[in-house]
Amino acid sequence: MIEVQPSQRMRDLGVVQHGAGILAESAGAFDLPADCSAATRIVEKLADAMDRIAQAHDFSGKGMGLAAPQIGIARAAAAVRPAPGGAEPIVLLNPCIIAASEEMDEQYEGCLSFFDVRGMVPRPLRITVESTALDGAIVTTVYERGLARLIHHEIDHLDGLLYTARMRTGVQPIPVEEYRQTGRAWAYEQ
Repeated sequence: MIEVQPSQRMRDLGVVQHGAGILAESAGAFDLPADCSAATRIVEKLADAMDRIAQAHDFSGKGMGLAAPQIGIARAAAAVRPAPGGAEPIVLLNPCIIAASEEMDEQYEGCLSFFDVRGMVPRPLRITVESTALDGAIVTTVYERGLARLIHHEIDHLDGLLYTARMRTGVQPIPVEEYRQTGRAWAYEQ
């Protein structure tokens, strides 16, 4: 039997793959509350896609995120499901990082749109994000450690960036078969 590549599994689940133009473009912002219905429909599509993906792959160790461009929608919406024990799913509309800690760490990341490899990505340990609620209110939230990494990764998608753009010069992604931490949580010092 021929084994299906991880990227093909994601493609079969409706995830746009690396090389598609939509992944290299900035997503269009919502005019909220005027675009409330459109934003709600897109968030529902993200949730449905995440349900399908979670049935095919275990993300329990690190959580999972998905940005609207990854399902072919060029709008500034993303959703993150924290690792178990975390809060409810986080919905981000028009998110923007307004502050980041100077303290960084480097961990392996994967991407549903680039799922055959994993890469070591430096990211700030704390970020402050401004997003827009459906009623148009601006919401400011601070995220730390693994959750900051997930949120930052999804905001990058909305800016047309894959995690490889954040990797240090000379560092290359490794094939998923060589990645030895599959299914384990990111390690952070207390």
